[in-house]
Amino acid sequence: MQWVVRARWERVHVRRLRYELPQLDGLHHEDFEFAVRDLMRRDGCADAVQVGGAGDNGADVTATDPLGRRWVIQCKHRQDGASGSAVGTPDLHVLNGTGRQLHGGDVVVLVTNGRFTAGCEPLAKSQKLHLVDRGTLGEWAAGSRPLWELLQQLPPSPGRRSALS
Repeated sequence: MQWVVRARWERVHVRRLRYELPQLDGLHHEDFEFAVRDLMRRDGCADAVQVGGAGDNGADVTATDPLGRRWVIQCKHRQDGASGSAVGTPDLHVLNGTGRQLHGGDVVVLVTNGRFTAGCEPLAKSQKLHLVDRGTLGEWAAGSRPLWELLQQLPPSPGRRSALS
């Protein structure tokens, strides 16, 4: 019976989860990955897991959204937030090479509490990768909407055919 109460409390806790950017800035990089996992769970991805660490092959969080799309998320935490070093294209190259091929991602995302270099946006667009910068992260973490409502040009759910298929 104890585990039922604990599971019920966990569901309530996760649904109410909100973060402010200063909270996220103060986290250790591994705790930032767990925070991203918890945000995905809050938004309905019951299978969201933190998989980052040595040998993670470019994925820190994986999840399946309510439409059945597989998400592969790489997290880049900056202790100094927006004033820290920018995330650059080498990180996108790694994610692009592993997100779909090794991890089976339908939606491949790089999340940072900081900023991206100028070259990241064109590369991400050309490779159908998604960038979540400090502004988008702040909106998502505050609980306004799930991440898939904040990003553009997501693939359709696996069960639906798009106009291009």
